[in-house]
Amino acid sequence: MVKIGVLALQGAVSEHMRSIEACGAEAVVVKSTNDLSGVDGLILPGGESTAMRRLIDSYDMLSPLQAFATAGKPMFGTCAGLILLSKNLVGYDFAHLGVLNATVERNSFGRQVDSFETPIEIKDVATDFPAVFIRAPHIVEVGVDVEILAKYENRIVMARQGHILGCSFHPELTDDHRITAYFIEMVKETLAKEANV
Repeated sequence: MVKIGVLALQGAVSEHMRSIEACGAEAVVVKSTNDLSGVDGLILPGGESTAMRRLIDSYDMLSPLQAFATAGKPMFGTCAGLILLSKNLVGYDFAHLGVLNATVERNSFGRQVDSFETPIEIKDVATDFPAVFIRAPHIVEVGVDVEILAKYENRIVMARQGHILGCSFHPELTDDHRITAYFIEMVKETLAKEANV
């Protein structure tokens, strides 16, 4: 069975675990470098990116997480997770993991009270995915190696760069598991390639 880790330092961890299990994969809590070595793919959940980065540093996980991505292991960041993955942040002169060739702007869709849900079309996933936006970022621009999968009001809200996937919204807060299933397929494809090398 495919093992999908969820970075469990802060944020919507249990919701992602539930979605992974609903898709028939094994969900694994990742709180250390040791936990990371036992998973086939990793989800960075929504939450508070600054708090997550502080905890990543406290647990000495920044370099191991970057190495995980560099090794070609699939990673999926939602909301704060997208911020952690991106190479550039608007208004900041530093990035976090810096593994997704994209520029992201934080809190693009307003404050917590401005949260909303809207159906969006996602390439290869759904024509009507119920996207939940909570203090969501958006992707301002992407590199040539990044495929745009979804937009909302002309703003990029989901993109993929090979084995790295990121979205602005919270798929784990719905009962629609199609995005999680899409990521699990990415992981299976990576495992199949590794097996054929």
